[in-house]
Amino acid sequence: MSEKTMPLDGIRVIDFTQVMLGPCATQTLGDLGADVIKVERPGAGDLSRGFYGKHTEEAMNNAVFASLNRNKRSVEIDTKSAEGHQQVLDLVKTADVVVDNFRAGVMDRLGFGYAALSKLNPRIICASGTGFGSSGPYAHKGGQDVLAQAMTGVMEKTQDPSIPKSIYPTTLCDYSAGMHLVQGILAALLMRDKTGHGQKVEVSLYDSMIAMQMQEAAQWSKHREVLNWAAMPLTGVFDTADGAIVIVGAFKANPLQDICTALEIEDLSPEYPTLDVQRQHKPFLQQRFRDAIAENTSAYWLERLEEQDLLCAPVRSLGEALADPQTKINGMLHEVQHPVLGDITLTGSPVHLSDAPVLIRHLPPRLGEHTEEVLQELAVLLAQEAAE
Repeated sequence: MSEKTMPLDGIRVIDFTQVMLGPCATQTLGDLGADVIKVERPGAGDLSRGFYGKHTEEAMNNAVFASLNRNKRSVEIDTKSAEGHQQVLDLVKTADVVVDNFRAGVMDRLGFGYAALSKLNPRIICASGTGFGSSGPYAHKGGQDVLAQAMTGVMEKTQDPSIPKSIYPTTLCDYSAGMHLVQGILAALLMRDKTGHGQKVEVSLYDSMIAMQMQEAAQWSKHREVLNWAAMPLTGVFDTADGAIVIVGAFKANPLQDICTALEIEDLSPEYPTLDVQRQHKPFLQQRFRDAIAENTSAYWLERLEEQDLLCAPVRSLGEALADPQTKINGMLHEVQHPVLGDITLTGSPVHLSDAPVLIRHLPPRLGEHTEEVLQELAVLLAQEAAE
């Protein structure tokens, strides 16, 4: 498939991002066809290159970095030097979008804030992902996924009060904010088609997590009630004889009766007929389920539960999920040969466009791999502009 068929063909992105929030956003733009130029610190690059604390070529092209940086070209530029500063400004003249996920104010101090860049290129879109926003009491506080979990109420909720509060083990906030950043950039590009000029796009980890709790926030604001889907009385994770399963006891007229039928125990629904009563007796009901489920295998109980049209699933490891045929059928795995890492499997895009499937046009780049190439292209473009 030709690159010209991609949705963002012809869009150039200057990418200052590091670690997770920003790189997952710019990788998405690259997957959609944008020319993403990743500006990296000489000798060090994106902080993710230092995941193993080493500066060998293999360590700096590790799997964590590779997972977030396909379809990008890497240039090494010392942005604090006069030459490097000018190189960035020249790149901006040819660009559509500049993306960063530094603390609030850093891009302004570097001389690359929206006020400065929009004078140079009125069509430029400057997109920033921060921890807490560009103003307010936390604006200059270091932002990080775990901090956002803690400060927005996400970490406070558990399935049961007896379970200690803990860190959600996947980068929930970073990915959510990264996808919100993509939404903002795409919206700004569409608006630019109407107005002819760019704008500033801002998202934060904090806002993304508040927004993700839209149902919980509305329920609390209106009724001062905590809405906790994981704490529903008929929902839970249960150990089986050979693993674990999850049951969601909801969205049915009488889920308790159906669960009891599936688990081959007495019907408890006459004694516990309503959701409020079930909440009051959750420990008893959950223990009754646990005792029954422990007596047989996951496969046995899943079949029984599905016969009652109950929502259920096995609790699996990531390795098991990646090996599932559904994952491959959905196009969620890209097996590539990297010049440093060798064979590596990268996850695909969860967005499937029938006329623009994600192609890996550029492998995750080595540090500065495309510096000479990009600067030569830049010289040609600037010369053409001067001639016009």
